[in-house]
Amino acid sequence: MEGEKWGRRIRAFRKLKGYTQEGFAREIGVSVSLLGEIERGNRNPSEAFLLEVAEILHVSIEELQPPDDK
Repeated sequence: MEGEKWGRRIRAFRKLKGYTQEGFAREIGVSVSLLGEIERGNRNPSEAFLLEVAEILHVSIEELQPPDDK
């Protein structure tokens, strides 16, 4: 469940910044299939992956982090 939330946030920011899945995967140095797995919530992103994503997208980890369900 947590991975799915991260994946949706990563996908939303990626699209907002104008990256295709292929272009973004190339930019962060992972396969398109790995990025797709993370964006669909089938795989949890590592901390190093999240830091790289935030850096490439020019957002903070706090911005990228899914909001708490209340």
